[in-house]
Amino acid sequence: MRAYIRRAVVPAVALSAALMTGCSSESSSGNDTAPKLSASAAPIEEQPSESSNSSAPGPVLEVGEAGEFETGETDEYGENYKVTSKMSVKVVDAEYVTAEQLDTSNEPENGQYVKLTLTLKNVGDAPAEFSSYGMMQWEDTDTAAQDASTLEGVGEGQDLDTTYKPGQSVTGTLVLDVGDEGGTVSYVGSEDLEAEEPVFSINLPE
Repeated sequence: MRAYIRRAVVPAVALSAALMTGCSSESSSGNDTAPKLSASAAPIEEQPSESSNSSAPGPVLEVGEAGEFETGETDEYGENYKVTSKMSVKVVDAEYVTAEQLDTSNEPENGQYVKLTLTLKNVGDAPAEFSSYGMMQWEDTDTAAQDASTLEGVGEGQDLDTTYKPGQSVTGTLVLDVGDEGGTVSYVGSEDLEAEEPVFSINLPE
């Protein structure tokens, strides 16, 4: 009886060992056949790149200074902005004036008229458009940005709002309605809807 039990136990142990070996072999075999990513096939993390189609920050100018800004256009859906040309702007003068000096009966709604004389020139390789009405804002440390555009003085002298071919320039004036003497006037007429900074800004004299 003892010999019978011994013979029965030995095959059972052998069978158990064989099954464990088989499972280990299958597991090992499964790992060997599993797809592995080589170094060359590993995902590459994309690095952000600077796009030449993004608007560059515009200059901040004092009276008498000049700077350059980019112009561009979007597709028919108002997307995919691209830079197409470049303009220069010189702040020739900034003079605070009254309604009487402008020969108008319209008092400034914001508080103060300023007559801004600029020289704009296309220094790029393609036509560029400048359109100021509704695109000029004034602000100071106490007042948030406000529309400063007016129709005062329109039709007098050369018109800054036009299309400039390469090499063309215009010296003209804008009459703006600002809150007070001083502060900053900014042109925000970029076609780039993602632009975070004005096209250019002018610090007015106090």
